[in-house]
Amino acid sequence: MNQTGLKIAVKIYDAAWGGIIPALRLSSRLKDGYAGRCLAADPPAADLWIQAASGGEAYLAWSLLSTLKPRQPVRALVTTNTRQGMDILEKAAADIDSSGSAITLIPGWFPFDRPSLTEKAVRKINPKLVVLLETEIWPGLLYALKVSNVPAWIINGRITEKSFSLYRRGRNLLSMLRPEGVLAVSAADAAWFARLFGEDIVFEMPNMKFDRLSTTGSSDQGRSLSLILGSEAKFLVLGSIRKQEEKRIKKLIRQVHSYHPDIITGLFPRHMHRLDYWKRELTRMGLAWTLRSDLKPPAKAGSVILWDKFGELSEAYWEADAVFVGGSIAPLGGQNFLEPLICGCRPVIGPYWENFYWVGETIFHHGLVLKENNWQSAAQRLIEQLHKPEDKKEIREKAIGYIQARQGGTKKACQIIEKRLSGAYAKEA
Repeated sequence: MNQTGLKIAVKIYDAAWGGIIPALRLSSRLKDGYAGRCLAADPPAADLWIQAASGGEAYLAWSLLSTLKPRQPVRALVTTNTRQGMDILEKAAADIDSSGSAITLIPGWFPFDRPSLTEKAVRKINPKLVVLLETEIWPGLLYALKVSNVPAWIINGRITEKSFSLYRRGRNLLSMLRPEGVLAVSAADAAWFARLFGEDIVFEMPNMKFDRLSTTGSSDQGRSLSLILGSEAKFLVLGSIRKQEEKRIKKLIRQVHSYHPDIITGLFPRHMHRLDYWKRELTRMGLAWTLRSDLKPPAKAGSVILWDKFGELSEAYWEADAVFVGGSIAPLGGQNFLEPLICGCRPVIGPYWENFYWVGETIFHHGLVLKENNWQSAAQRLIEQLHKPEDKKEIREKAIGYIQARQGGTKKACQIIEKRLSGAYAKEA
């Protein structure tokens, strides 16, 4: 595609956005912040513009700005697409402000990717550098940055095969709009980005999410629960169980209890409104149950504790003899299986773990997480763990080693940002 073709494509893209933007006001997700997305008011000027799509990326932006050590004060506009992301950024702004940092974080809504809007945004913000976190490839924004000669970097870049199949349809366009550089979180991700933008601008980095994992803590955190459970009881934790997998989890519970009728099971629904469902179903299954809030120690052998108190899942992991992490036995992307691992439990999960692909399949090769294809094999694995308890201290040490070997991504990203900002200030001087 030549420059004439690029301009035609951009005009068509702009017109398409112009047709759909009015309807987006009706979207329950997009109506929040709609005026900001349309640039009803001019966005603030900033030295650094970071785009953080949602909650996960907002936390990464928070980590970046907390680690960044600029040579002079920096105004950082961090935009997001979701209410969750905005809530996190507002907390981050207060935190960074109270820390006495040279950075001022300004939360904002990411504008709709209509080129006429993004060009206005870039002119008004006038950033020295734009950082796009993870999978943020917006043609309208990239075009506006090219027009204004503003460098952009994709940091903590990741891209799935499914996403690539969509992006490659516009590969000729994207090759002309490519950022200055991409820091990808794995060789596989780097290969996808290289096919879109060219391998000369693509590099690898450790995933910043490893830097956000705390490896501190001790079994003392579960001591209050040990008094409730009793010293002799085997304890199974079913963490973050989702509605779509409940029927399979019922079968798993029945199977495990048939082999270990005296175990105590802690059942943590991902959403509290599912507690009534579990009360009915456990009664139908003939299993004794009690709410965590009603529990009087010691817990009854063979019973199920329905956890209706927030904030105790981590404590339960410290005390667990076996753990199954939900969101994984149905195609839901998986829930956080690293938390029990850091507490010294090798968690069992189902085959669906897309939300945590960034951890890497080597975690299974190392035997730190046990991935099973169905509820039957997951149940069998839990039965084996309950029969022969594992050395939690040894597992914890291996988990910490795995995580620490993959940390350092935030520092590497900050080096890129600091270098680009310093260069921009030097040119101005």
